Amino acid sequence: MSTATYLDRFLQPVTHAMTPELARAIIQLRTDPDLQTEVEELRRKANEGTLTELEDTKYKDFVEAVDVVSIIQSKARQFLKNQQA
Repeated sequence: MSTATYLDRFLQPVTHAMTPELARAIIQLRTDPDLQTEVEELRRKANEGTLTELEDTKYKDFVEAVDVVSIIQSKARQFLKNQQA
């Protein structure tokens, strides 16, 4: 089972606590401009193979965080879709 599938199952109770307002707020989550700039720099360095060990850790942490947020956003979208049905 993939990490995303484990996270999806682990976060299932989040769906039960959702309201339409919370779901819409979760769907709108985005990185702030400073973080986006930092991540773009880390991405560039990763593509060039020039990340330091600390930068590599930070970049991997960001990618993992994005995975978690993406799963929660997917749950929020599904919640809203089910509310409309």
